[in-house]
Amino acid sequence: MGLPPGAGRAARRRDARTDTAAGLLSGGRRTVAPRLPAEEARGPAAYARTVSQTETVPADRAETALATVDWRRTTFDLYRRVRATADPAEAHALWRATRDAMFAEHPASALLPEDRADFTGLPVAAYDPAWRFSVPVEAAEPLAMDVETGTDGVVHFDRLGIVRVPDVGSFDVWAHGGYGGGLFVPVKDAGAGKPGGTYGGGRYLLDTIKGADLGAEGDELVLDFNFAYNPSCAYDPAWACPLAPPGNTVAVAIPVGERYGS
Repeated sequence: MGLPPGAGRAARRRDARTDTAAGLLSGGRRTVAPRLPAEEARGPAAYARTVSQTETVPADRAETALATVDWRRTTFDLYRRVRATADPAEAHALWRATRDAMFAEHPASALLPEDRADFTGLPVAAYDPAWRFSVPVEAAEPLAMDVETGTDGVVHFDRLGIVRVPDVGSFDVWAHGGYGGGLFVPVKDAGAGKPGGTYGGGRYLLDTIKGADLGAEGDELVLDFNFAYNPSCAYDPAWACPLAPPGNTVAVAIPVGERYGS
């Protein structure tokens, strides 16, 4: 899912955290020292005064933020159940049914009101086990990507490595540079923007900061293209979504996962 309009403008200063590739890529740990806001650094009284002077959050913004939190909570739980289901086809059926219900009923659904009335389900292809892969993350030259989202400012990503998928191509694996961290693997295939194909800006395969995490097998990432899904901006232009860069674009059509249009 993309970045919701009006939500997520929280400060992006990093607390002390440990970055690790979790066995997916060789490398050591890096601990980042905490940086305090200027007001907090001057002492509790100054910091409390700054907080107390903050404007009241409008009710509609609070509703949007709480709905988004619940959407994320539901998404995290969905992918937890997907990873816990031994049969990938059964996991895919669960994923489809749950997402259909979320789009139809949840207040944070990206569907426009006029599109909800006739909504019968997301256009997702039948499960094909040939599109499930387990691949190692290989080292790659450092590369940074800054995405201007409009609603959430500039979102920073660093390339963690690349994955090579047989007969498909290679994909950059991005590390989210924000407060929550996480892996991001968008996918744009040859069918993007074509009738009966996929969304023109590409789809998301992994976006772990939002819960979309298919897990790992040993030291290898699970990439199951049957679970590729459209970003929220595919359904509502008010949303702002990081789209697939050149390193996540392949020349072959990927006929599984969520489609776009009729």
